Amino acid sequence: MLRRNFLIAFTLLFGLLAPVHAQAQFRSDRISVTTTGSGPDVVLIPGLGSSPRVWEGLVQALPGYRYHLVQVKGFAGAPSEGNAGDGPVAAPVAEEVARYIGEAIRGPAAIVGHSMGGSIGMMIAARHPERVSRLMIVDMFPFVGAMFMPNATVESVRPIGAQIRGSIESSSEEAYRQQITGTIASMVATESMRERAFQDSVTSDRNVSARAFEELIVTDLRPELRNIRVPTRVLYVTPRGAPLTDAQLDEYYRLSYANLSGVQLQRVAGSAHFIMYDQPELFVQEVRNFLSAIPGRGERG
Repeated sequence: MLRRNFLIAFTLLFGLLAPVHAQAQFRSDRISVTTTGSGPDVVLIPGLGSSPRVWEGLVQALPGYRYHLVQVKGFAGAPSEGNAGDGPVAAPVAEEVARYIGEAIRGPAAIVGHSMGGSIGMMIAARHPERVSRLMIVDMFPFVGAMFMPNATVESVRPIGAQIRGSIESSSEEAYRQQITGTIASMVATESMRERAFQDSVTSDRNVSARAFEELIVTDLRPELRNIRVPTRVLYVTPRGAPLTDAQLDEYYRLSYANLSGVQLQRVAGSAHFIMYDQPELFVQEVRNFLSAIPGRGERG
């Protein structure tokens, strides 16, 4: 049971990796940010082990915005720097993204976050509400630990988080590559994307990934959701191989986000975890509809 749930959770959290160049005006030892385009500000945050490359199709297909692409250091072959060592990854990265918005954008921005990036988006919107204008969460629960047992609490899933972290860190290179291969197959339905996803994933700092995974398992953001006051939309999929019906997953998401007033929940059919790869046209349309309500769209030069 633990192995099956581990594979489901691993599928949910891991993503694509590729290095990017830092924006010159902003310095951080936990993230780098690049910008492209012009228009209202949109911050794009990829998932655990991912990079800004995951957003390429969206940025190309949906001009008219100034996109801020976040790279978490330690993922995609990027130097780990401040994310090395011990302790949490997602929470301090969220603080750095919030600082970036305050210093570089100097006004609220829309955030689109995939997987762990969705968790980071929730953290920012709940803890720094003045920095966020809209929030889209792509395939992420506010409490991953609840996937592992009924009535889970942070304390009850701590041993599971520690066990999974230890497994990731201690696996042989061959075993780890095999694990990644299976994970990629379940999280990317589009076969042509799998080899790139695999190659990107194995270049991530394994310690940073393991610590981030453990952190997400033991982080319960559900009580903080009531602090989010901006329009929020959640896209999600039924994980491939998960022992859940669509109706059961719909109810699980409804209960998970019950504290977020006015949240819009939308299950996407025919897709694995990376909706932007498996349903690219639908994903672009969902983001287009979501961002089109931003005040002042198209006014920034």
